[in-house]
Amino acid sequence: MSDPGMMHEPNRVVDDRSAPALIGDLITHVTELFRKEMLLLRAELNEKGTQVMTAVGMIAAGLVLAITALNVLAAALVAALAEFMDSGWAALIVGVVLALIAYLTASGGLKNLKTANLTPRRTAESLSRDATMAKERVT
Repeated sequence: MSDPGMMHEPNRVVDDRSAPALIGDLITHVTELFRKEMLLLRAELNEKGTQVMTAVGMIAAGLVLAITALNVLAAALVAALAEFMDSGWAALIVGVVLALIAYLTASGGLKNLKTANLTPRRTAESLSRDATMAKERVT
């Protein structure tokens, strides 16, 4: 049922294996834990890379839309507003509205690039838990 090298007391587990065997087990476990943490880090960084690429795509789309809007609609809007006001004021109003739309679109993409969104939190939390567990086992 249980490992013959282990003797159980009410609140304590005693291991009668040799120190080199225990150190070998510790090295094996730490190596395996480190390997798994690196795999988790790699997976999380791949996920964050995808998030960065999506954000860059949003920024590019916002810029393309802003340029297209300026090229296609600016002249028509200025002409329409010039029927009711001076053409200089019409051009200024159209320019400000298009600049605001471009800013809002691009800032949405930039918001996704904030450092807090790109930090590999799961790996950091897992490493912290592992360090705590290792400290508990040593003491």
